Amino acid sequence: QVQLLESGGGLVQAGGSLRLSCAASGRTVSRNVMAWFRQAPGKARMFVAGISWSGVRIDYADSVKGRFTISRDNAKNTVYLQMNSLKPEDTAVYYCAAGGVDNLRRQYEYSYWGQGTQVTVSS
Repeated sequence: QVQLLESGGGLVQAGGSLRLSCAASGRTVSRNVMAWFRQAPGKARMFVAGISWSGVRIDYADSVKGRFTISRDNAKNTVYLQMNSLKPEDTAVYYCAAGGVDNLRRQYEYSYWGQGTQVTVSS
């Protein structure tokens, strides 16, 4: 099966940047959509950004538009999330997800999930 491993999280000052990576291992799933979700303690997990296998379809949550950029390198089976102009409200555990979905925002359609990486943005 497919396993996802996130990396790149950490502590950053507001206005700073981080780049998250999610590496997929195991059997490669054809035409997998990959996405990032985030969850703060006691809060619901929310969609952040998603990208289709081809990279043509991309979607972002309104709260991160213009600040975050999702990309993928299929040769490396890796998806990235470049996060710029970080705000304290971006603080959360960020999860990578993958699956054969059409709507990038439908969490229940994703089959594979990583363990998450913590992103903390200080004021």
